[in-house]
Amino acid sequence: MPPDPNEAQAPSRLRPPSLGLMLAEARGLFELNASLVLSPLLMRAPRGDGHPVLALPGFLASDLSMAPMRRYLRELGYNAHAWRMGRNLGGLSRTRETLRARLTEIHQETGQKVSLVGWSLGGIYARDLALQAPDMVRNVITLGSPFANDVRATNATRLYEMLSGESVEDRPELREAIAGELPVPASSIYSRSDGIVNWRTCLLHPSDKAENIEVLFASHIGLGVNPAALWAVADRLAQPEGEFWPFDRAGPFAIAYAPPDSKVPA
Repeated sequence: MPPDPNEAQAPSRLRPPSLGLMLAEARGLFELNASLVLSPLLMRAPRGDGHPVLALPGFLASDLSMAPMRRYLRELGYNAHAWRMGRNLGGLSRTRETLRARLTEIHQETGQKVSLVGWSLGGIYARDLALQAPDMVRNVITLGSPFANDVRATNATRLYEMLSGESVEDRPELREAIAGELPVPASSIYSRSDGIVNWRTCLLHPSDKAENIEVLFASHIGLGVNPAALWAVADRLAQPEGEFWPFDRAGPFAIAYAPPDSKVPA
């Protein structure tokens, strides 16, 4: 029987990372230790201008997970803020109002636009906030956030749906908007060795104000404390408001980044 042409044209679904990659996530502890050892190099990153930065934790994580990031950014001169919403148990729809209120609070207190740094699910929240309130957001940086392509291709999808009471396929128009072009500069930091989310779900469409930055051999659990990822976050935050230029992979962690002209499969 000849193949059904409609079936032949249907896109294949992405798969979650392998069991081997998921088990290798334990190396995140080594990434944290590497950042501590390499802290003198990390402090050579561009200094901040004092503008506010809101750090959003990943699924099942709390503000404690973002504490190293916030401390690093404060030492560089940024006004880093926690999200103050306890443990992130998921639920994009149910957290939207509270998150926007938190963003508004910081914006009003400082009188400045707020940069958003989101790890994993926190990055999805960050992109959604930028769509809701572009007048309050300076730029968006995501770390291992599965906002694009087949968002079911993670090893946390079933747990997310069970705890949040929401399906990742709910509100397709909102998912499409979050995966699309944002009204503010955006950078997606990811790793092909991510053991929780398929790295292809982290890819945004590059443009004159959006880019993908691949960190080699980083884990999902360790991405928010990985020294090369921290350097990239600091570099992106140091751009003047309203300006954007591609990430320069030179510097003390140059060996940890994939070349910008690497071909990324669809």
